[in-house]
Amino acid sequence: MDSRSRFLDLALQNPVIVAVLERAPALGVPDWWLAAGALSQTVWNVLHGRDPGAGIADYDLVYFDDTDLSYDAENTVIGRATEVLGDVAPSLEIRNQARVHLWYQTHFGEPGLRFTSSTHAIDHFPTTTTSVGLSRTAGGEFTVYAPFGLDDILAMRVRPNPRLAPRTVYETKTRRWKAEWPNLLVEPWPEPDDRAG
Repeated sequence: MDSRSRFLDLALQNPVIVAVLERAPALGVPDWWLAAGALSQTVWNVLHGRDPGAGIADYDLVYFDDTDLSYDAENTVIGRATEVLGDVAPSLEIRNQARVHLWYQTHFGEPGLRFTSSTHAIDHFPTTTTSVGLSRTAGGEFTVYAPFGLDDILAMRVRPNPRLAPRTVYETKTRRWKAEWPNLLVEPWPEPDDRAG
């Protein structure tokens, strides 16, 4: 079984992920992806022999719509998501990646980046294992986006992706993850001279 098939086999054991992928098209948002930690954490749960949803703090649904960057437009989508998905994913985090640069510095203390698509945003998530997205085509086919591949997720290896996120974000996340999934291999944040450009 190739890594994509193995990843899908494990991730789709989480009924919340399945429900989100089935219902997300009803939100009517462009360039949507279920992304980040809930995908890798589901895989880790299955590999640890745990319930697929154990320890997952939230599920991130990202989309990209640069026609309206207002908070109100994003909040309208959040309201629709509560109606469409609230019964299966009460901890769903919805974010329009077209407007991340408007609040990133206030939230993280470092300048943000103006993304050009949801996949461009996923490229900049803080770890190689959270830089992953799963979506469905209009025909129902699964689409996996993993700019760093899927091997780290399947090997339970966490590596930093220092393109944008600050070190504190990486270290806070990995500390919690290591406590929740003790078999994880967590690599350290690179020293400044090792940092990717």
